[in-house]
Amino acid sequence: MKLNNLDMDLLHSIAELRGIPKGAVNIRRDGEAVIRQSSPNILISSTLGDKPGLLVEIKPGTRNETVHVPVILTKPGFQDKVYNTFIVGEDADATIIAGCGIHNEGHGHSQHDGIHEIIVRRGGKLKYIEKHYGEGNGKGKNVLNPTTIITVEKDASAELEMVQIKGVDDTIRKTVAHVHEKANLKIVERLLTQGVQRAESDIEIIIEGNGGAAQVLSRAVAQENSFQIFRAALIGKTSCLGHVECDAILMDKARIKSIPELMAEDAEAVLTHEAAIGKIAGEQLIKLMTLGLTEKEAVDAILEGFLR
Repeated sequence: MKLNNLDMDLLHSIAELRGIPKGAVNIRRDGEAVIRQSSPNILISSTLGDKPGLLVEIKPGTRNETVHVPVILTKPGFQDKVYNTFIVGEDADATIIAGCGIHNEGHGHSQHDGIHEIIVRRGGKLKYIEKHYGEGNGKGKNVLNPTTIITVEKDASAELEMVQIKGVDDTIRKTVAHVHEKANLKIVERLLTQGVQRAESDIEIIIEGNGGAAQVLSRAVAQENSFQIFRAALIGKTSCLGHVECDAILMDKARIKSIPELMAEDAEAVLTHEAAIGKIAGEQLIKLMTLGLTEKEAVDAILEGFLR
């Protein structure tokens, strides 16, 4: 199957693709893999059993390679569910670029549920980028429900960048992480909601090994009549470090609820959190407007910098 201009526009929005990348890639459109290719160090195959999805295996010792696995929905009212497993081999260093874009011109809801299991083997290093985006003039909703279950083994590290750009009407985002001895996990989440959109994010991190560390950085902007709820739980079972930081900008009649939770099960666990919700500061607007920007341009500049 060929990719048309609409497909490529969606792929650019969620994965910054202008063409088919070299190396390992799997592009899923409306429930089917339209492009799949492995590389010498990254093998992409179908999951075993009757569940649709991928098994992506990154060989031990792989260095500086990227695998693209984006999903796009273009059929109005299409419902999609996929189960993917990613295994990063020992001492490998790789980037996974995922994400989903929906174009919905119909009256029915278009929905993608992605269930991802990620295992970063001992000494491995992973950068995982997942962007969600919706568009279209139809009355049907764009719904995206990602679930991520990640295990970071001894001496390994992982950074997850989870972004909701715009156009997603409803989302329930679930992340569960297990961090082992001397392993490190960083989760950066950025969410934008508008209109009457609703976003729910639930993150749970269990730090199980001595010397493990985890950090959650959440940046949220809620506009018009939208609603967001953010929950983040850090559970320290041993000598470890953990921090949750939630910053949100509230505009118009939107609402945001932030619920951080810390649970220390060892006297050597050091867990902290901070949260701030507020409007754009007036002095920020004035400063940018004195540089020649209109009020709207100044607001857009502040929001873009905040969500970057």
